[in-house]
Amino acid sequence: MTENANTSTTSTDSTDSTDSTDSQAKQYLHEHSPRLAWSEHAPEVFKAMIRLDAAARKGLDPVIYELVKIRASQINHCALCLDMHTKDALAAGESVERIIQLSAWEESRHFYTAKEIAAIELTDAITVLTDGFVPDDVYERAAKQFEEAELTQLIAAITVINAWNRFGVSTRQVPGHYKADAK
Repeated sequence: MTENANTSTTSTDSTDSTDSTDSQAKQYLHEHSPRLAWSEHAPEVFKAMIRLDAAARKGLDPVIYELVKIRASQINHCALCLDMHTKDALAAGESVERIIQLSAWEESRHFYTAKEIAAIELTDAITVLTDGFVPDDVYERAAKQFEEAELTQLIAAITVINAWNRFGVSTRQVPGHYKADAK
């Protein structure tokens, strides 16, 4: 699924929800508003991002594609993308356990295949460039798991989700309203 910048700005101040352990009602914090509706102000950029996203996913395993999107979104603290891609992954049959463990993948390697770990590790390296280049050993492990064409698509997918994350975080897009398509 591509990013959806058309999120609702309605407050979800849920004060009627009750805790099963006691009779006191939970009061959730007020939902923030987005800073701006960037897709409305830059529709051609938004459409280009959707096309780029569709092109980047071609030839990639859908499970790896969603794991990469979730992992980059965790690193970038993009709540909208985390909401969207965890829901998409669950709708596609991914387990809750693997999604939860993704934030601690280095200690939870046994939840993933070698190919998935190579993709996750490459996602971390491409997403966090503050230390310089993607390390050779990270790239080499990915290159052993993916054919060149697939590796190129993986790098494109990681790059695209990082761009989506930057739109989401900088414009404060609101999570919680996305509905995954049943797959």
